[in-house]
Amino acid sequence: MRDISLIIRRVWKSAFMITALSVLIVSATQAQDVVEGRKIFREKCTSCHALDRDMTGPALQPIVASKSEEFLLKWIHNAPAMIASGDAEAVEASKWSANAEMTAFPTLTPEQIKSIIAYVKEGEPKKEGDAAAVGGGASDEVSNFSLAGVLAIILISIVVLVVLAKAIKMLERLILQKQGVEVVEPAKVSVVTGVAGLFKNKKFVLFFILCLVITLGSYGWMGMWNTGIHTGYQPVQPIKFSHELHAGINQIDCQYCHSGAFKSKNASIPSLNVCMNCHKQVQGRDNYDGNISPEIQKIYNALGYDADHMTYDKSKEKPVEWVRVHNLPDFAYFNHSQHVVVGEEAIRKEKGLQPNEPVCFACHGPVDTMEELYQYSPLTMKWCVDCHKSTELNVKDNAFYTKIIEAHEKIKKGEKITPAALGGLECGKCHY
Repeated sequence: MRDISLIIRRVWKSAFMITALSVLIVSATQAQDVVEGRKIFREKCTSCHALDRDMTGPALQPIVASKSEEFLLKWIHNAPAMIASGDAEAVEASKWSANAEMTAFPTLTPEQIKSIIAYVKEGEPKKEGDAAAVGGGASDEVSNFSLAGVLAIILISIVVLVVLAKAIKMLERLILQKQGVEVVEPAKVSVVTGVAGLFKNKKFVLFFILCLVITLGSYGWMGMWNTGIHTGYQPVQPIKFSHELHAGINQIDCQYCHSGAFKSKNASIPSLNVCMNCHKQVQGRDNYDGNISPEIQKIYNALGYDADHMTYDKSKEKPVEWVRVHNLPDFAYFNHSQHVVVGEEAIRKEKGLQPNEPVCFACHGPVDTMEELYQYSPLTMKWCVDCHKSTELNVKDNAFYTKIIEAHEKIKKGEKITPAALGGLECGKCHY
């Protein structure tokens, strides 16, 4: 019988450890699904959809709750094809939005679509978590979720081991009593003494150290993995400029203020004289009992402008210290014009942008809905590389690729070829 108790003890420990690790892996996987779904949703879906309100397309949470996963997988992958095939459910779904047709996403895998569905079902974090989402976002949520899971598993493991140990001792006493062996009851000890005794057990110490390493390792891994990622970063600006009001409600084109994005590397921050093109006349007095809006007054103060006399005092001029939101490290070269002009068509197709949406939305998100601007995309190397891997280029009637093809033909013929023929004279090759 002693052998049986030892076997039970070993089997229970092994079974528990396998179960605990399985729960940990499944928990981490499910959390990552939601995070990945949030990332893909922000990149591909937010131009038309919100979780809980109608936009160009309908609110998604009620729809996802009412439709089967099988239908949603097919619908998101290629809705136009389903509608064209005459599928009754798809035809009915096409009536959700009369303004635009659902975009097909053939590049999304079933796993990615399931991640989107998981995110839509779970939704955004609560308001008190938004500050964390603004600074570190979903990555912090995953870290907290995973660490909580690890700690819970450790506590449950300890409780189960203690209960099993007591059960085994009880069975051993009963067996010895039936065999006529006198059982000496152990003296009762305090909790402190009992805990101290546990740490004298080599197996328990090994298990405790293993759990500690897993916990600290998970915390360190999550911390290092999310270092330098600023998705949702939303600093307080010296003037509360609303992109929602200007780009959304008033429909001001992005390049009116950020003209550099279409002709140079930098998008550029507009000078205050661009603001004054409108705000010499638009002063917001209707909303402030005949007084100038406080935020517009800040523009006047920076320029030394007297609105009553319409004069400037250069001695009162001072710069507006805007806080930069989007920032790449010095070793990363990014050219705005190359993306928003040369690559516009390819980027629009890859991100599923509507004709009335500027290509800027591909990276900066739905700026026309942002009361205060925040960093929408992670801007990491992986994020850029993933886009470069999946975006399909249109090389037809493109002067750049025509030049490359001509150079290749010269190489085939053995003719002289120089770096200049391959764009080697472009300023951006050497100069930032």
